Formats: sequence, structure tokens, C-alpha cells
Amino acid sequence: MVEQSDRAPLLDWEEIPPAELAPSVPAAETGDTLQSGLSNYPAQGGGGADISQSTSPARTHSATAVIGESADSPSKHGGPGGDGSATDEEGDCTFHGLSVRDRRIAEWEEKDQIVAVFVVTFDTRSGNMIEWCLPEDVNLEGVEFKSMASGSHRISSDFIYFRKGCYFGLACFANMPVESELERGARMKSVGILSTSYTLLYRYMHFLENQVRHQLHCPGQYSPLEAFYEDKKAVLPPGGNGLVTACPSSSLAPIVNCCMHPEMKITHPAGCMSQFIRFFGEQIMVLWKFALLRKRILIFSPPPVGVVCYRVYCCCCLANVSIPGMGVSVPELRPFFYINVADITALETELSYVACTTEKIFEEKKELYDVYIDNQNVKTHRESLQPLLRLNSADREKYRKLCEQRQLLLYSQEVDGDCTSSEEDLFILFFMEQNNRIFQMLSEVAASADSTLTAEQVRAMGLDPQGDRGFLVDLLEVYGIDVMLVIDNPCFSRY
Repeated sequence: MVEQSDRAPLLDWEEIPPAELAPSVPAAETGDTLQSGLSNYPAQGGGGADISQSTSPARTHSATAVIGESADSPSKHGGPGGDGSATDEEGDCTFHGLSVRDRRIAEWEEKDQIVAVFVVTFDTRSGNMIEWCLPEDVNLEGVEFKSMASGSHRISSDFIYFRKGCYFGLACFANMPVESELERGARMKSVGILSTSYTLLYRYMHFLENQVRHQLHCPGQYSPLEAFYEDKKAVLPPGGNGLVTACPSSSLAPIVNCCMHPEMKITHPAGCMSQFIRFFGEQIMVLWKFALLRKRILIFSPPPVGVVCYRVYCCCCLANVSIPGMGVSVPELRPFFYINVADITALETELSYVACTTEKIFEEKKELYDVYIDNQNVKTHRESLQPLLRLNSADREKYRKLCEQRQLLLYSQEVDGDCTSSEEDLFILFFMEQNNRIFQMLSEVAASADSTLTAEQVRAMGLDPQGDRGFLVDLLEVYGIDVMLVIDNPCFSRY
């Protein structure tokens, strides 16, 4: 069970298992710190789950797990679809949907899929290195740099989402001053896990935070991590058999309010998307267009990097489309999360992704990205994309409506006590409905006799006939939609 705290809204989500589900593990021999770490991961066995249709940029028709609400649970938190297990750790892989249980459809059980647990340390002579891991033969090459971001020596703690081949990882970092010449006055470690999916990683944030503190104070004592791995280790089906990759659309219709693309629910249920939009302001409309066009988006920020990993999620969330069949032929907008120079080779072959980094050298590697974001400054070196950086009247109107809907929701929550909807649901559904409106109109025009898109129809999609002309041309090309675009009589494009 996950319980929300009123403190530190971006960093203070804890996993607090019910007393009757407390895990049974060997008693710790190192005192209160170790015991605290052992008490903060859940017992084996999944709760009920609702299924909502994933409209993830990565997969249009996958099933999504939303953690079921038990009698003791104060809230319901979902997880994203389309990011499940993979067939090969380092190869060209496809992310499938998660195995889930829907109480209204079938008795499917969501499984923990922890592939590895590890401890990374900083050695003054050797640099970042894997100190310990289970299983011992797992390939963790490069994880020592992914789980301890460049520049982390300047901060006391952080958390990092990352990708390792077809797996996803979460690591918690901590930096403790020590009176040791050998360690140069500071001891730095990260404790992390790899999983076939990022859906459930948030569950173990508090456990990992406890364990990295324990490793700083009691280096080399791995008993709780061993017990955790034995309890949560993945049993991977060969070839992904048994994983739900699609679900009948008729069963999904009643569940729209569960949040169609609930990544935010698992990374930060208490305001990830709303903070993201407040941070970028009107620029969110620029990011929305780049995400919908499946561009390669790279976000730079100095440490801490945890909150920037949330922005990676949010960027992917802007491109949700729930129209069946739409977008299946376009590149997946893959969340890479934190990257470093060791990922350059992998990024060279990616057609579409969102990632974040603390390494400024990436700004010079212009062949690796289309859009570069430094703080709130969104820029592109590609001349054809530069017109999309300019906001038009339709963009400002959409942003105004978004802010207006948010204010109405906050008023309803404050005055009427209506908590049935959240800011996360509002923002995610706002962009999904906007995207659906665009693609529904384009599909109807493509199926018409003359396949001609008029200025009135462009306005009906919530776009500016002149200001969004280049955006529409790119959109038709990327999605392979056969429409003739005629605005103010000149015929300038047909796909």
C-alpha cells in the first residue's frame, strides 16, 4: 500500500505495507537502520487491478495495470502500459503490456519482475564501480554510471530512473561526509534495482532510500537486499508468453476516469504533471507538438536528476492518443530517462525518444537529438523545426483553457470537497482529447471524397490555420495520413 505524505511533494512518497502483509524475513543483525529497511517492501502477492487502455506513445493497444483499491487502501495508483517485459536484454526489443488482474474481466495477477538488485560505490582510485549485485552473473555493464549521475558529488541525495537494454532501473543515491583520507572525506553509494517494467519501480523507492543509508553506515551488509531479491525476483516467461498485449476495447470504456495513461501516478501521484506544466508555462504547447511529432527530446539539468526524470515521463504523456490503430506505424516515443556519454552509441540508432542528462557535452552532439531543453529554454538546431518554437494564438488559447480547467477543478475540490478527479487526470485527459480531436478529424477528411482539409476544419481541431501549417504538414508526413491541405487556396501538401 502506498501512502501519501504532506511533506516534500516531489521526494517523499513512501511504501507502507499493511501490518498483516508485512514480509517475513530473517531478523537483522545490525540494528534499527537495517530493520527499518526490511520493513519497507511489500509482501509477495499482487492486489486487485483495474485495466485501463494505455494510450502510451510507446504502445497504443496495450493493457495497463492500475493498482487495485483494497479495504485498507486510501487511494488508487496506476501504472503505465506498453513498457513491460522484453525478449532480449541488449538487443532490439519490443515492450509488451503488463500481466494484470481485472476484477471485472478476469483473474489476472500482476507480478513483480525484479531482474537484479545492486550496490554501486564511488572509489577514489577506480571511480564508479559495482560493489555487489544479485544475481551474480547479471550483466550490469554501465549501470555504475547510470545509477550515480555525473555531478552527484555536489548533492547529498538523489534518485534516478534509467534504462539498461530492455530493462528499466531505479536507484537511490546518498552522499555522506566521513573522516577518512582514503575516501577523501565523502562516502557515496547508490542502491538500485532493474525490472522488466517501470510500472512498479516506485513501490521500492522508500526501501532503496533506507538501504542506501544503511550501506553508508554499515558497508558490506547485504542481508536485507538478499532477502528482497529472493522475495521479488522475476520469473521471466520465455518469449513474453503470458503477457497481456491487448484487451477488448469494450471492457475498457467504463474505466476512462482511472486515467488513460497513468505514468504520473507511479512516478509522483501528488502533482508531477501539474508541476511540469507550471514549470514550462505556455512552452508546454511547444513540447506537446514535438512529442506528437515523435522527435528526439533531450533535457539537460544539473543534479539532482530525480525530478528531471519525472519530466521525461511528462513529455511522453503529452502524445497520448486513444483512437484505435492510430500511430501504430510511427516510431515509439521511448522514455530513456537518465543518460550519460556511455549511451551515445545506443542513441545514434533511436528515431524517437525522451531523455535527460547532467552532462553538458551532449549539447554539442547535435546529431543525437532534435530538441534540446536547458532549464526552461526549449531550442532546436533543425531549421525546419524552428517555426514550431513560436507560440501562436491557438496555442495560447489551449493553454488558457488548460489553466481555466485546472482552476475550476481546484475550486471544486476546495468548495465542494470533490476529490473524484485529480490534476493529473485533468492534464493527461486534456492533451489526449486534443490529440484525439486532431486525428479524428484527419481520419474523417482522409476518408472523404476529395480528402481536402480546410481552414475551418483546422480551427475545429484547435489549431491555427497559418501558425500551425508547418506542424500539420509534418504531422501528416509522420503519421502517413493521405490528406490534401488547402489553406487560403494554395495547395501546398499532400500525403
